[in-house]
Amino acid sequence: MEFNFDTYLSPLTWRYGSTEMRRLWSETHKRSTWRAVWLALAEVEAQYGLVSDEQLRELRGQVISIDIPRAMEIESVIHHDLMAELKTYAEQCPNAGGVLHLGATSMDIEDNSDVMRIRESIDLIITRIAELLIEFSNQIERYADTVMIAYTHLQPAETSTVGYRLCLYAQDLLSDWENLRRVRSHLRGKGFKGAVGTGAAFAELVGISNLPEFETRLSTHLGLPFYPVASQVYPRKQDYQVLSALAGLGASLYKFAFDLRLLQSPPIGEMAEPFGEFQVGSSAMPFKRNPIHAEKIDSLARSLAQMPRIAWDNAAHSLLERTLDDSANRRFILPESFLITDELLLVTTRLIRGLQLNESKIAQNLGIYGPFAGIEPVLMALAKKGVDRQIMHERFRQYAMSAWAEIQNGALNPLIELLSADEQVKLHLKEHEVYELMDVNHYVGDAPQRSRQLVHVIREAL
Repeated sequence: MEFNFDTYLSPLTWRYGSTEMRRLWSETHKRSTWRAVWLALAEVEAQYGLVSDEQLRELRGQVISIDIPRAMEIESVIHHDLMAELKTYAEQCPNAGGVLHLGATSMDIEDNSDVMRIRESIDLIITRIAELLIEFSNQIERYADTVMIAYTHLQPAETSTVGYRLCLYAQDLLSDWENLRRVRSHLRGKGFKGAVGTGAAFAELVGISNLPEFETRLSTHLGLPFYPVASQVYPRKQDYQVLSALAGLGASLYKFAFDLRLLQSPPIGEMAEPFGEFQVGSSAMPFKRNPIHAEKIDSLARSLAQMPRIAWDNAAHSLLERTLDDSANRRFILPESFLITDELLLVTTRLIRGLQLNESKIAQNLGIYGPFAGIEPVLMALAKKGVDRQIMHERFRQYAMSAWAEIQNGALNPLIELLSADEQVKLHLKEHEVYELMDVNHYVGDAPQRSRQLVHVIREAL
Protein backbone atom coordinates (compact mmCIF):
# COMPACT_ATOMS: atom_id res chain seq x y z
CA MET A 1 0.00 0.00 0.00
CA GLU A 2 1.44 3.35 -1.04
CA PHE A 3 0.43 6.75 0.27
CA ASN A 4 0.92 9.75 -1.98
CA PHE A 5 -0.97 12.75 -3.28
CA ASP A 6 -3.05 10.56 -5.58
CA THR A 7 -5.05 9.27 -2.63
CA TYR A 8 -6.84 10.94 0.28
CA LEU A 9 -4.52 12.17 3.00
CA SER A 10 -5.71 13.69 6.23
CA PRO A 11 -4.64 17.33 6.62
CA LEU A 12 -3.12 16.12 9.89
CA THR A 13 -0.84 13.85 7.87
CA TRP A 14 1.09 16.76 6.47
CA ARG A 15 -0.57 20.16 6.89
CA TYR A 16 -1.35 20.47 10.61
CA GLY A 17 0.67 19.36 13.60
CA SER A 18 4.38 18.81 14.06
CA THR A 19 6.77 16.13 12.87
CA GLU A 20 7.33 15.15 16.51
CA MET A 21 3.64 14.55 17.20
CA ARG A 22 3.12 12.72 13.92
CA ARG A 23 6.02 10.43 14.81
CA LEU A 24 4.44 9.57 18.17
CA TRP A 25 1.25 8.47 16.39
CA SER A 26 2.94 6.89 13.39
CA GLU A 27 2.43 3.27 12.45
CA THR A 28 6.11 2.64 13.01
CA HIS A 29 6.12 4.05 16.54
CA LYS A 30 2.94 2.17 17.41
CA ARG A 31 4.49 -1.12 16.35
CA SER A 32 7.76 -0.26 18.10
CA THR A 33 5.79 0.32 21.30
CA TRP A 34 3.91 -2.95 20.84
CA ARG A 35 7.23 -4.73 20.51
CA ALA A 36 8.59 -2.98 23.58
CA VAL A 37 5.61 -4.30 25.55
CA TRP A 38 6.06 -7.84 24.17
CA LEU A 39 9.74 -7.73 25.06
CA ALA A 40 8.98 -6.47 28.58
CA LEU A 41 6.51 -9.32 29.03
CA ALA A 42 9.09 -11.85 27.87
CA GLU A 43 11.78 -10.39 30.12
CA VAL A 44 9.57 -10.61 33.21
CA GLU A 45 8.36 -14.09 32.24
CA ALA A 46 12.02 -15.09 31.99
CA GLN A 47 12.31 -14.37 35.71
CA TYR A 48 9.77 -17.16 36.20
CA GLY A 49 11.64 -19.61 33.98
CA LEU A 50 9.26 -19.25 31.01
CA VAL A 51 11.73 -17.68 28.58
CA SER A 52 15.42 -18.54 28.19
CA ASP A 53 18.32 -16.10 28.07
CA GLU A 54 19.01 -17.15 24.49
CA GLN A 55 15.43 -16.42 23.49
CA LEU A 56 15.61 -13.00 25.17
CA ARG A 57 18.76 -12.13 23.24
CA GLU A 58 17.02 -12.98 20.00
CA LEU A 59 13.92 -10.93 20.89
CA ARG A 60 16.07 -7.96 21.89
CA GLY A 61 18.05 -8.22 18.67
CA GLN A 62 14.92 -7.95 16.51
CA VAL A 63 12.80 -5.57 18.59
CA ILE A 64 13.48 -2.62 16.28
CA SER A 65 13.23 -4.58 13.03
CA ILE A 66 9.84 -3.21 12.03
CA ASP A 67 8.71 -4.65 8.70
CA ILE A 68 5.39 -3.03 7.90
CA PRO A 69 5.05 -4.44 4.35
CA ARG A 70 5.35 -7.97 5.73
CA ALA A 71 2.91 -7.24 8.55
CA MET A 72 0.42 -5.77 6.07
CA GLU A 73 0.77 -8.84 3.89
CA ILE A 74 -0.10 -11.07 6.83
CA GLU A 75 -2.93 -8.79 7.94
CA SER A 76 -4.52 -8.98 4.48
CA VAL A 77 -5.03 -12.68 5.16
CA ILE A 78 -5.83 -12.83 8.88
CA HIS A 79 -7.56 -9.42 9.29
CA HIS A 80 -5.98 -8.67 12.69
CA ASP A 81 -3.33 -5.97 12.82
CA LEU A 82 -1.79 -6.85 16.18
CA MET A 83 -1.60 -10.55 15.36
CA ALA A 84 -0.02 -9.66 12.04
CA GLU A 85 2.69 -7.67 13.81
CA LEU A 86 3.12 -10.50 16.32
CA LYS A 87 3.59 -13.03 13.53
CA THR A 88 6.07 -10.71 11.81
CA TYR A 89 8.10 -10.36 15.01
CA ALA A 90 7.91 -14.11 15.58
CA GLU A 91 9.15 -14.83 12.02
CA GLN A 92 12.19 -12.67 12.74
CA CYS A 93 12.89 -14.71 15.90
CA PRO A 94 12.72 -18.38 14.87
CA ASN A 95 13.93 -19.64 18.26
CA ALA A 96 12.01 -17.19 20.44
CA GLY A 97 8.90 -16.37 18.42
CA GLY A 98 6.96 -19.18 20.08
CA VAL A 99 7.18 -17.56 23.54
CA LEU A 100 5.99 -14.13 22.44
CA HIS A 101 2.60 -12.99 23.81
CA LEU A 102 2.61 -15.87 26.30
CA GLY A 103 -0.57 -15.62 28.40
CA ALA A 104 -1.56 -12.26 26.92
CA THR A 105 -4.58 -11.01 25.05
CA SER A 106 -4.36 -8.31 22.40
CA MET A 107 -5.41 -5.54 24.73
CA ASP A 108 -2.66 -6.37 27.21
CA ILE A 109 -0.36 -5.15 24.47
CA GLU A 110 -2.45 -2.47 22.77
CA ASP A 111 -3.86 -0.73 25.83
CA ASN A 112 -0.53 -0.44 27.62
CA SER A 113 1.01 0.78 24.38
CA ASP A 114 -1.74 3.34 23.88
CA VAL A 115 -1.21 4.81 27.34
CA MET A 116 2.51 4.99 26.76
CA ARG A 117 1.93 7.00 23.57
CA ILE A 118 -0.71 9.16 25.24
CA ARG A 119 1.80 9.93 27.97
CA GLU A 120 4.50 10.86 25.47
CA SER A 121 2.03 13.07 23.63
CA ILE A 122 0.90 14.85 26.79
CA ASP A 123 4.54 15.49 27.63
CA LEU A 124 4.98 17.22 24.28
CA ILE A 125 1.77 19.23 24.77
CA ILE A 126 2.85 20.29 28.27
CA THR A 127 6.15 21.51 26.81
CA ARG A 128 4.30 23.44 24.11
CA ILE A 129 2.03 25.14 26.68
CA ALA A 130 5.08 26.14 28.72
CA GLU A 131 6.65 27.71 25.62
CA LEU A 132 3.42 29.59 24.92
CA LEU A 133 3.18 30.81 28.52
CA ILE A 134 6.69 32.21 28.27
CA GLU A 135 5.68 34.20 25.18
CA PHE A 136 2.53 35.43 26.93
CA SER A 137 4.60 36.46 29.95
CA ASN A 138 6.92 38.51 27.77
CA GLN A 139 4.02 40.35 26.16
CA ILE A 140 2.20 40.85 29.46
CA GLU A 141 5.30 42.49 30.89
CA ARG A 142 5.74 44.61 27.79
CA TYR A 143 2.18 45.95 27.87
CA ALA A 144 1.38 45.84 31.60
CA ASP A 145 0.95 49.64 31.68
CA THR A 146 -0.52 50.19 28.20
CA VAL A 147 -3.99 51.62 28.88
CA MET A 148 -6.85 50.64 26.60
CA ILE A 149 -10.61 50.68 26.61
CA ALA A 150 -12.07 47.35 27.74
CA TYR A 151 -15.31 45.93 26.36
CA THR A 152 -18.25 44.19 27.98
CA HIS A 153 -21.18 42.92 25.88
CA LEU A 154 -18.98 43.97 22.91
CA GLN A 155 -19.58 47.56 23.99
CA PRO A 156 -16.96 50.02 25.29
CA ALA A 157 -16.85 49.77 29.07
CA GLU A 158 -14.06 51.00 31.36
CA THR A 159 -10.30 51.15 31.00
CA SER A 160 -7.87 48.33 31.58
CA THR A 161 -4.42 47.55 30.23
CA VAL A 162 -3.34 45.41 27.31
CA GLY A 163 -1.17 43.37 29.65
CA TYR A 164 -4.09 42.67 31.94
CA ARG A 165 -6.24 41.51 29.04
CA LEU A 166 -3.46 39.13 28.00
CA CYS A 167 -3.45 37.86 31.57
CA LEU A 168 -6.99 36.57 31.06
CA TYR A 169 -5.70 34.15 28.41
CA ALA A 170 -2.47 33.29 30.21
CA GLN A 171 -4.27 32.48 33.45
CA ASP A 172 -6.52 30.00 31.62
CA LEU A 173 -3.51 28.45 29.92
CA LEU A 174 -1.72 28.06 33.24
CA SER A 175 -4.79 26.22 34.51
CA ASP A 176 -4.71 23.98 31.42
CA TRP A 177 -1.00 23.30 31.99
CA GLU A 178 -1.69 22.30 35.58
CA ASN A 179 -4.68 20.17 34.58
CA LEU A 180 -2.76 18.26 31.93
CA ARG A 181 0.06 17.61 34.38
CA ARG A 182 -2.51 16.23 36.79
CA VAL A 183 -4.13 14.07 34.11
CA ARG A 184 -0.70 12.83 33.06
CA SER A 185 0.19 11.89 36.63
CA HIS A 186 -2.97 9.76 36.88
CA LEU A 187 -2.52 7.84 33.63
CA ARG A 188 -2.70 4.07 34.10
CA GLY A 189 -2.14 1.15 31.79
CA LYS A 190 -4.39 -1.88 31.73
CA GLY A 191 -1.60 -4.05 33.04
CA PHE A 192 -1.50 -7.74 32.15
CA LYS A 193 -4.86 -9.17 33.11
CA GLY A 194 -5.86 -11.24 30.12
CA ALA A 195 -9.11 -11.63 28.24
CA VAL A 196 -11.59 -10.47 30.89
CA GLY A 197 -9.27 -8.83 33.42
CA THR A 198 -8.93 -11.70 35.89
CA GLY A 199 -5.34 -12.58 34.98
CA ALA A 200 -6.31 -16.27 34.83
CA ALA A 201 -3.86 -17.21 32.06
CA PHE A 202 -0.96 -15.50 33.80
CA ALA A 203 -1.93 -17.19 37.06
CA GLU A 204 -1.55 -20.54 35.30
CA LEU A 205 1.94 -19.51 34.07
CA VAL A 206 3.47 -17.96 37.20
CA GLY A 207 1.16 -19.19 39.96
CA ILE A 208 -1.75 -17.29 41.41
CA SER A 209 0.22 -16.29 44.51
CA ASN A 210 2.83 -14.67 42.28
CA LEU A 211 0.33 -12.71 40.21
CA PRO A 212 0.58 -9.39 42.14
CA GLU A 213 4.37 -9.53 42.05
CA PHE A 214 4.30 -10.44 38.35
CA GLU A 215 2.28 -7.34 37.46
CA THR A 216 4.38 -5.15 39.75
CA ARG A 217 7.53 -6.24 37.95
CA LEU A 218 5.96 -5.49 34.58
CA SER A 219 4.80 -2.09 35.80
CA THR A 220 8.32 -1.26 36.98
CA HIS A 221 9.85 -2.61 33.78
CA LEU A 222 7.63 -0.43 31.59
CA GLY A 223 7.68 2.54 33.96
CA LEU A 224 3.89 2.55 33.77
CA PRO A 225 1.42 2.33 36.67
CA PHE A 226 -1.44 -0.12 36.12
CA TYR A 227 -5.11 0.00 37.03
CA PRO A 228 -5.74 -2.41 39.92
CA VAL A 229 -8.99 -3.43 38.24
CA ALA A 230 -9.64 -3.69 34.50
CA SER A 231 -11.77 -5.68 32.11
CA GLN A 232 -10.33 -6.70 28.76
CA VAL A 233 -9.40 -3.02 28.41
CA TYR A 234 -8.43 -0.20 30.71
CA PRO A 235 -11.45 1.93 31.68
CA ARG A 236 -12.35 4.00 28.64
CA LYS A 237 -13.22 6.85 30.99
CA GLN A 238 -9.50 7.57 30.97
CA ASP A 239 -9.66 8.49 27.27
CA TYR A 240 -12.57 10.80 28.05
CA GLN A 241 -10.57 12.52 30.79
CA VAL A 242 -7.57 12.99 28.50
CA LEU A 243 -9.57 14.34 25.57
CA SER A 244 -11.61 16.58 27.88
CA ALA A 245 -8.38 18.13 29.14
CA LEU A 246 -7.25 18.72 25.56
CA ALA A 247 -10.63 20.17 24.62
CA GLY A 248 -10.46 22.46 27.66
CA LEU A 249 -7.12 23.74 26.43
CA GLY A 250 -8.70 24.18 23.00
CA ALA A 251 -11.38 26.40 24.57
CA SER A 252 -8.71 28.68 26.04
CA LEU A 253 -6.96 29.01 22.69
CA TYR A 254 -10.28 29.48 20.89
CA LYS A 255 -11.21 32.44 23.11
CA PHE A 256 -7.87 34.13 22.50
CA ALA A 257 -8.14 33.64 18.73
CA PHE A 258 -11.77 34.80 18.61
CA ASP A 259 -10.93 37.93 20.59
CA LEU A 260 -7.98 38.61 18.30
CA ARG A 261 -10.26 38.36 15.27
CA LEU A 262 -12.57 40.97 16.81
CA LEU A 263 -9.69 43.26 17.75
CA GLN A 264 -8.18 42.95 14.25
CA SER A 265 -11.37 44.14 12.58
CA PRO A 266 -10.88 47.75 11.37
CA PRO A 267 -13.64 49.28 13.55
CA ILE A 268 -11.54 48.36 16.60
CA GLY A 269 -8.17 47.70 14.96
CA GLU A 270 -6.09 47.57 18.14
CA MET A 271 -4.38 44.19 17.72
CA ALA A 272 -3.45 42.02 14.75
CA GLU A 273 -1.77 38.76 14.01
CA PRO A 274 1.50 38.88 12.05
CA PHE A 275 1.00 39.39 8.31
CA GLY A 276 3.84 38.38 5.99
CA GLU A 277 5.31 40.75 3.42
CA PHE A 278 4.18 38.52 0.55
CA GLN A 279 1.10 37.05 2.24
CA VAL A 280 -2.08 37.05 0.14
CA GLY A 281 -5.24 37.92 2.02
CA SER A 282 -7.77 37.26 -0.71
CA SER A 283 -7.78 35.97 -4.29
CA ALA A 284 -10.33 38.65 -5.22
CA MET A 285 -9.52 41.60 -2.94
CA PRO A 286 -5.81 42.48 -2.83
CA PHE A 287 -6.23 44.80 0.16
CA LYS A 288 -7.51 42.11 2.55
CA ARG A 289 -5.61 41.30 5.76
CA ASN A 290 -7.71 38.37 6.90
CA PRO A 291 -6.86 36.85 10.31
CA ILE A 292 -6.31 33.44 8.77
CA HIS A 293 -4.23 32.02 11.62
CA ALA A 294 -6.71 33.01 14.31
CA GLU A 295 -9.50 31.63 12.14
CA LYS A 296 -7.61 28.36 11.74
CA ILE A 297 -7.27 28.11 15.52
CA ASP A 298 -11.02 28.52 15.95
CA SER A 299 -11.78 26.07 13.16
CA LEU A 300 -9.55 23.32 14.54
CA ALA A 301 -10.62 23.96 18.13
CA ARG A 302 -14.24 23.37 17.13
CA SER A 303 -13.27 19.92 15.88
CA LEU A 304 -11.29 19.22 19.04
CA ALA A 305 -14.31 20.16 21.16
CA GLN A 306 -16.27 17.25 19.65
CA MET A 307 -13.74 14.54 20.50
CA PRO A 308 -14.74 14.10 24.17
CA ARG A 309 -18.28 13.36 23.01
CA ILE A 310 -17.02 10.29 21.13
CA ALA A 311 -14.82 9.27 24.06
CA TRP A 312 -17.84 9.63 26.36
CA ASP A 313 -19.79 7.22 24.17
CA ASN A 314 -16.87 4.78 24.15
CA ALA A 315 -16.76 4.83 27.95
CA ALA A 316 -20.51 4.59 28.45
CA HIS A 317 -21.08 1.93 25.79
CA SER A 318 -18.22 -0.39 26.75
CA LEU A 319 -20.67 -3.13 27.66
CA LEU A 320 -19.85 -5.72 30.31
CA GLU A 321 -16.18 -6.75 30.01
CA ARG A 322 -15.64 -5.19 26.59
CA THR A 323 -17.12 -4.52 23.17
CA LEU A 324 -15.23 -3.63 20.01
CA ASP A 325 -17.31 -0.63 18.97
CA ASP A 326 -14.70 1.78 20.30
CA SER A 327 -11.80 0.32 18.36
CA ALA A 328 -12.24 1.95 14.96
CA ASN A 329 -12.86 5.48 16.23
CA ARG A 330 -9.99 5.30 18.75
CA ARG A 331 -7.66 4.91 15.79
CA PHE A 332 -8.33 8.54 14.93
CA ILE A 333 -9.80 10.36 17.95
CA LEU A 334 -6.62 9.85 19.98
CA PRO A 335 -4.02 10.86 17.37
CA GLU A 336 -6.16 13.57 15.82
CA SER A 337 -6.93 15.16 19.17
CA PHE A 338 -3.24 15.41 19.96
CA LEU A 339 -2.29 16.59 16.48
CA ILE A 340 -4.98 19.28 16.52
CA THR A 341 -3.87 20.43 19.97
CA ASP A 342 -0.27 20.47 18.80
CA GLU A 343 -1.15 22.66 15.82
CA LEU A 344 -3.25 25.00 17.97
CA LEU A 345 -0.35 25.58 20.33
CA LEU A 346 2.23 26.05 17.59
CA VAL A 347 0.09 28.63 15.76
CA THR A 348 -0.89 30.49 18.93
CA THR A 349 2.75 30.70 20.00
CA ARG A 350 3.66 32.28 16.65
CA LEU A 351 0.76 34.73 16.98
CA ILE A 352 1.73 35.83 20.48
CA ARG A 353 5.41 36.09 19.62
CA GLY A 354 4.61 38.29 16.62
CA LEU A 355 1.58 40.06 18.09
CA GLN A 356 1.08 43.49 16.54
CA LEU A 357 -0.31 46.39 18.56
CA ASN A 358 -1.64 49.51 16.88
CA GLU A 359 -0.98 51.95 19.71
CA SER A 360 -2.33 54.92 17.79
CA LYS A 361 -5.63 53.08 17.31
CA ILE A 362 -5.67 52.17 21.00
CA ALA A 363 -5.19 55.86 21.85
CA GLN A 364 -7.88 56.88 19.35
CA ASN A 365 -10.43 54.47 20.82
CA LEU A 366 -9.46 55.57 24.30
CA GLY A 367 -10.06 59.18 23.29
CA ILE A 368 -13.50 58.35 21.91
CA TYR A 369 -14.77 56.05 24.63
CA GLY A 370 -12.54 56.78 27.61
CA PRO A 371 -14.59 59.75 28.85
CA PHE A 372 -17.53 57.43 29.46
CA ALA A 373 -15.34 55.42 31.84
CA GLY A 374 -14.53 58.69 33.60
CA ILE A 375 -18.11 59.07 34.78
CA GLU A 376 -17.64 56.67 37.66
CA PRO A 377 -14.73 58.51 39.36
CA VAL A 378 -16.71 61.76 39.20
CA LEU A 379 -19.78 60.02 40.56
CA MET A 380 -17.81 58.59 43.48
CA ALA A 381 -16.15 61.93 44.22
CA LEU A 382 -19.56 63.60 44.42
CA ALA A 383 -20.94 60.82 46.61
CA LYS A 384 -18.08 61.40 49.07
CA LYS A 385 -19.24 65.00 49.32
CA GLY A 386 -22.77 63.89 50.21
CA VAL A 387 -24.43 64.31 46.80
CA ASP A 388 -27.27 61.85 46.06
CA ARG A 389 -25.73 59.18 43.84
CA GLN A 390 -29.01 58.12 42.22
CA ILE A 391 -29.89 61.63 41.13
CA MET A 392 -26.44 62.25 39.68
CA HIS A 393 -26.41 58.86 37.98
CA GLU A 394 -29.52 59.83 36.00
CA ARG A 395 -28.14 63.28 35.11
CA PHE A 396 -24.86 61.72 33.93
CA ARG A 397 -26.73 59.05 31.97
CA GLN A 398 -28.50 61.76 29.99
CA TYR A 399 -25.20 63.55 29.31
CA ALA A 400 -23.69 60.23 28.21
CA MET A 401 -26.52 59.57 25.76
CA SER A 402 -26.08 63.05 24.28
CA ALA A 403 -22.33 62.49 23.97
CA TRP A 404 -22.93 59.09 22.34
CA ALA A 405 -25.16 60.71 19.72
CA GLU A 406 -22.42 63.25 18.96
CA ILE A 407 -19.86 60.48 18.48
CA GLN A 408 -22.16 58.64 16.09
CA ASN A 409 -22.28 61.79 13.97
CA GLY A 410 -18.50 61.93 13.80
CA ALA A 411 -17.91 64.61 16.45
CA LEU A 412 -15.41 64.44 19.32
CA ASN A 413 -16.68 63.14 22.63
CA PRO A 414 -18.05 66.21 24.52
CA LEU A 415 -18.77 64.38 27.77
CA ILE A 416 -16.05 65.99 29.90
CA GLU A 417 -17.28 69.46 28.93
CA LEU A 418 -20.90 68.48 29.64
CA LEU A 419 -20.11 67.17 33.11
CA SER A 420 -17.81 70.02 34.12
CA ALA A 421 -20.54 72.54 33.11
CA ASP A 422 -23.22 70.84 35.21
CA GLU A 423 -24.45 73.16 38.00
CA GLN A 424 -24.52 70.43 40.65
CA VAL A 425 -21.03 69.32 39.74
CA LYS A 426 -19.69 72.88 39.86
CA LEU A 427 -21.02 73.27 43.41
CA HIS A 428 -18.66 70.54 44.62
CA LEU A 429 -15.82 70.15 42.09
CA LYS A 430 -13.60 72.61 40.28
CA GLU A 431 -13.24 72.25 36.52
CA HIS A 432 -9.64 71.00 36.75
CA GLU A 433 -10.76 68.40 39.31
CA VAL A 434 -13.34 67.06 36.87
CA TYR A 435 -10.71 66.83 34.15
CA GLU A 436 -8.30 65.04 36.51
CA LEU A 437 -10.98 62.60 37.63
CA MET A 438 -11.92 61.83 34.03
CA ASP A 439 -8.33 61.18 32.95
CA VAL A 440 -8.81 57.43 32.66
CA ASN A 441 -5.14 56.76 31.97
CA HIS A 442 -4.90 56.29 35.73
CA TYR A 443 -8.25 54.52 36.14
CA VAL A 444 -6.99 50.96 35.83
CA GLY A 445 -6.96 49.90 39.47
CA ASP A 446 -4.10 47.53 40.20
CA ALA A 447 -4.19 45.87 36.78
CA PRO A 448 -0.47 46.56 36.09
CA GLN A 449 0.55 45.08 39.43
CA ARG A 450 -1.66 42.02 38.98
CA SER A 451 -0.26 41.53 35.51
CA ARG A 452 3.31 41.47 36.77
CA GLN A 453 2.31 39.20 39.64
CA LEU A 454 0.81 36.66 37.23
CA VAL A 455 4.02 36.73 35.19
CA HIS A 456 5.90 35.95 38.39
CA VAL A 457 3.53 33.06 39.20
CA ILE A 458 3.91 31.63 35.69
CA ARG A 459 7.69 31.79 35.73
CA GLU A 460 7.83 30.26 39.17
CA ALA A 461 5.53 27.42 38.08
CA LEU A 462 7.48 26.67 34.92
